[in-house]
Amino acid sequence: MPVWPGSRPRTEMPPSLYSRLLLPRLIDCACGLGVVSRQRARVVPRAHGRVLEIGIGTGLNLAHYDAGRVTGIVGVDPGVEMHPLALRRAREAGLAVELMPLSAETLPAPDASFDSIVCTYSLCTIPDPRVRAWQQRLQPLWTPLAGGCQLGRDIPALLAAAGFTAQMHARYLHRPHFAGYHYWGWAGRG
Repeated sequence: MPVWPGSRPRTEMPPSLYSRLLLPRLIDCACGLGVVSRQRARVVPRAHGRVLEIGIGTGLNLAHYDAGRVTGIVGVDPGVEMHPLALRRAREAGLAVELMPLSAETLPAPDASFDSIVCTYSLCTIPDPRVRAWQQRLQPLWTPLAGGCQLGRDIPALLAAAGFTAQMHARYLHRPHFAGYHYWGWAGRG
């Protein structure tokens, strides 16, 4: 299970002690809650063939793949500090996973390279889309503590702007409400 060769751009500061040691564990804990895991179990087993997982993080989705339907997984995540946990989970799940320390926008793969794309709990980290006013007050503290997550992202609008047609479900799954609104579903082109 190789890790894609490469390193952070030279202009980027080295990761802090927080981002190297604490953040991966905090994200793993928060994103591994039972309610979140149940949502993953609703979506991830639908993946088939060669899979691109955007924002693989610590590999929490890996336990939910149907190994009989998946021929290989390419996991992209610029947060290399989370890759060791993802590699461990890949071994435990018996899945062939290639990790790339990239964001999906810079993926060196031609169009139509994958049969399925899985993206769970990652779209909140994409820069720029709007954030609801009451969540904006929390953003300065939340974003660095939560690995870049932006509260209040309009995920259906992001998918539509990227040219996808989506079948989405959404609701509050837990408290606190500022971080408890979840989207799940399937998206495709055309």
